[in-house]
Amino acid sequence: MANVSIKFNGKEFLLSCEDGQEEHLEELLIQINKKFNKLKNELGNLGENKLLLITAVKVMDEYYETSKRVDQKKEELKELSKKFKELKSLIYDYRDRKETEIKELHDNHIKMKNEIEINQKNYERLIDETADEISNFVEKANLENLS
Repeated sequence: MANVSIKFNGKEFLLSCEDGQEEHLEELLIQINKKFNKLKNELGNLGENKLLLITAVKVMDEYYETSKRVDQKKEELKELSKKFKELKSLIYDYRDRKETEIKELHDNHIKMKNEIEINQKNYERLIDETADEISNFVEKANLENLS
C-alpha cells in the first residue's frame, strides 16, 4: 500500500491507496477540493460538516447524471447496433438479389448468343439454298432459251 499526503480545507491528511494509484488519488482529491472550495465561496462558511455533505451530494449528483448519460448512450449504441445489423442484412439481401439477376442476365445472354448462332447458320443455309435455286433456275432458263 502506498501513502499519499494531501491538504484539504487547510488540514493535512495521510491516505492509503494501492501501489501505482497515487497520482489518481491526488487528482481525485484535487477535484474534490476544488468543488468544496467553490461551494464554500458560493454558500459561505456553513460549517465544515455541512459543506462536506453538500460536496458529497454534488459529487453523487454528477456521478448519477453521468451514469444516466452513460446508460442512455449505451441504449443509443444498442439501437444503432440493431439498425446496423438490419442495414447489413438489407445489403446482403440486395447483393444476393443482384447476383441472381446477374446470373439470369448471363444465362439469357448465353441463350441469345446460341439463338443468334443458330439463326445465322439457318440464314446462311437459306441463302445457300436460295442461291442454288436461282442458279438452277438460271441454268434451266438458259437451256430452254438455247433449245
